[in-house]
Amino acid sequence: MQNLEAIREKAIEETKVKIEEDITHFLEAYETCPSFGDYLSERSMFFQQIWLNTWINKVTNNVLRSHKKAFLRNKGYEVEGIDKKLMNKMFRNEIRNEHPFPVKEWVLENAPDEQQWKTRHRQARERYVTEMAEKVTASQRKGVQKEILYFLEQKVGEQELNWYIELRYVFAKKLISDMNTKPKYKQIEPCALEDKLEEEGILSSHVFKTVSDFLKEFTGSIHKKSEQWERNLWEYETYYYPYERFISYYTEHIISSFAIENLPADILVSYKDIFGEELSQERLIKWAQPIFLKEKPLFFKWIQEEYVIDLIQLAGMPFEADAHLSLFKQASAKREERKAEERAALKREQEEEDRILEDIFGQEYSPSYRGGIRYVLHIGETNTGKTHKALNRMKGAESGIYLAPLRLLALEVFDKLNSDGVPCNLKTGEEEKEVDYARHVSCTVEMFHEKDEYEVVVIDEAQMLADQDRGFSWYKAITKAGAKEVHIIGSENVRSLLLELVGEDQVEIHNYEREIPLQVEEKEFKLKHARQGDALVCFSRKKVLDTASRLQNNGHKVSMIYGSMPPETRKKQMMQFIKGKTKVIVATDAIGMGLNLPIRRIVFLENDKFDGTRRRLLTSQEVKQIAGRAGRKGIYDVGRVAFTKDIKKMAHLLKQEDPSLQTFAIAPTNNVFERFQRYYHDLDTFFELWDRFKSPYGTEKASLAEEKVLYDLIRGTQIEAKLSLKDLYGFLHLPFSKKENRLTQQWLDSMYAIVNNEELPEPDIKNKNLEQKEISYKAVGLHLLLLYRLGRQTEAYYWERTREEIADGVHESLRTEVKEISKKCKQCGKKLPPNFGFPICDRCHAMGRKRRDNRRRSK
Repeated sequence: MQNLEAIREKAIEETKVKIEEDITHFLEAYETCPSFGDYLSERSMFFQQIWLNTWINKVTNNVLRSHKKAFLRNKGYEVEGIDKKLMNKMFRNEIRNEHPFPVKEWVLENAPDEQQWKTRHRQARERYVTEMAEKVTASQRKGVQKEILYFLEQKVGEQELNWYIELRYVFAKKLISDMNTKPKYKQIEPCALEDKLEEEGILSSHVFKTVSDFLKEFTGSIHKKSEQWERNLWEYETYYYPYERFISYYTEHIISSFAIENLPADILVSYKDIFGEELSQERLIKWAQPIFLKEKPLFFKWIQEEYVIDLIQLAGMPFEADAHLSLFKQASAKREERKAEERAALKREQEEEDRILEDIFGQEYSPSYRGGIRYVLHIGETNTGKTHKALNRMKGAESGIYLAPLRLLALEVFDKLNSDGVPCNLKTGEEEKEVDYARHVSCTVEMFHEKDEYEVVVIDEAQMLADQDRGFSWYKAITKAGAKEVHIIGSENVRSLLLELVGEDQVEIHNYEREIPLQVEEKEFKLKHARQGDALVCFSRKKVLDTASRLQNNGHKVSMIYGSMPPETRKKQMMQFIKGKTKVIVATDAIGMGLNLPIRRIVFLENDKFDGTRRRLLTSQEVKQIAGRAGRKGIYDVGRVAFTKDIKKMAHLLKQEDPSLQTFAIAPTNNVFERFQRYYHDLDTFFELWDRFKSPYGTEKASLAEEKVLYDLIRGTQIEAKLSLKDLYGFLHLPFSKKENRLTQQWLDSMYAIVNNEELPEPDIKNKNLEQKEISYKAVGLHLLLLYRLGRQTEAYYWERTREEIADGVHESLRTEVKEISKKCKQCGKKLPPNFGFPICDRCHAMGRKRRDNRRRSK
């Protein structure tokens, strides 16, 4: 065990000190000196207990647990797994009689002689008497303090208003003095110390309604805002802080002065008798802090509510309590009247704002059933022929329009109708293709115009109604289509929402079920299991390219599909798979949006995805939408679905019934902008009203976040000044990737060129590698969006050819570059073997494992 002797020596020394203290306490209790024998006979029975308490506490607190266990084992105890409290109890019981200290013998050995004993008694008695006298005096002082505080507490209710009246007068004089001498600084929001304050004249030349308004002004000084991580944070000071200190000081001064003047004479006499001096204001302020803590914030709150005009009247008047009290009551009554008027004005303003909001947005977002239209709903799972049937009806009509969720699908239907002998135009925003004698159009849903008339309208993927950013395009097409027949294609979860929008009386519903069953494989998928006809699904471009690279290095011929891929390239990649030139396709969830491919098996390489805010598990509808692409009628008898992990959980998502969609997205329309311009003419106000507009039940407003980001770039510039509100919003609403800084800068440069009647800057085209080609494709796409919006179709045709060339380059890069992606270690860049199945080399993997092991050991 640890050095018990050292612990024992400390316990002995502490015991001796306690015995000395015990002797002193014994002696001070007697007026005449008792004998040493009297002490022994009265106290010796407690000597050993004093030792035991000291010894046990010392040894229990200073011996390690492991040493206690060893001590108890030597005593024959079983201590493994024993509770800590029980072990300490057993240890104390066993250790109490170890190495005892003979206290009584030590006391007798050190017994004082008679003279020493009497001297010690006299000293102890004198100290005791002095302490008792001090306690009596302290008690008397405490009593006087309580009487003073009680007096003040009794006077608070009676004098509080009078104290405030005096404070109000002092405050008014300081306020008017500052307003007439101090400069006003330009308000900057937010204001940082790097921003130099600019003077705007004298404070009094500006109108302040209430004191609270004035206190928001800058003093020109800086003060410490807070301390954070041992750093002082500073900011420009407003008048709030010095005036808060002013109120604090004068509250103490006024109340303490009142107390000094009005305390009863007997309390003041008692105070002087006990303290030996007159009651000072400083002492009273110190004692009365509990009262001040209540009154200071109350008075500061009252003063902030005062109208500056009322305080101005006080500054030139001498202080007379009754007169100022009368003025205060008059001001209070007027203030209540003003507040009532202000509340009424605010109410009128709110009612007017509600009326304006209702007029601007009004019934724009409430479904309105349109007579004479035959609605046909095609409801069912993916890959059940819904779109095929709706398109056949459109092909047989005199005129029709197909509204697609993706540009690629619009291209696919454009090609199909023309190849089937039905002249069809194409319109996607980034391209327009006109065919002679065409009375049919294939376009993306955003290109729908409610004033166009057709015999048949086909709206695909109607479940996109719920998408916050794009959903309103579907809503507008469904509720405002000008046609004899409107065919709406969607999944089961959108059925009830569609019936709410179009009404049940004029609807024909076709239900579709899969003829080819889906079968979930029981075995977890590994990349080495990839076979011909597989579609491997992940949720990022990087993952698609990395997976395709690994497959290619293992001898597979691979097609790829991801969101940022040019549609022309995507089509070529699909055709390679359809024609059997590639055996496997790796894709993002874009594959689930109407792309018809001969897929034998859908493989989910990931079960979750990043949705722009967080990484989350796939929804049941997402799993069904993607998995439904497995199994092509006439090619496969069953569609297979595989997962890399959590097969039971994901299979459950595939089978469970989806909850019905409850809301649809809404966004600004041309009608909204027309009504808005009756009242206002700036987008700042429009965005503010849009945020304040309460979305009707069953709807969800588009955030307009991307539009706001672009607007921040051109707010207050000549671009905003020279464009009409509707045109400006149209340019903000262009569908391009605002997260690409290069594209945002291209958009900004183009906007300046448009308003200055200059040539649009040509997109920056780079073709060194796949990534550069893809961004160049987007840059040309943005250029085409602008050209078509400006009606410059002839020029656009040239850039469409340029974009096709870039798309060919992307396709070539996918063929040549992707194989190299996984050939280098991501950690050190070392070249990896062609069939190496991991993204990092063995050495980097081993080093990473070694670091993890070291971290675990250090914990």
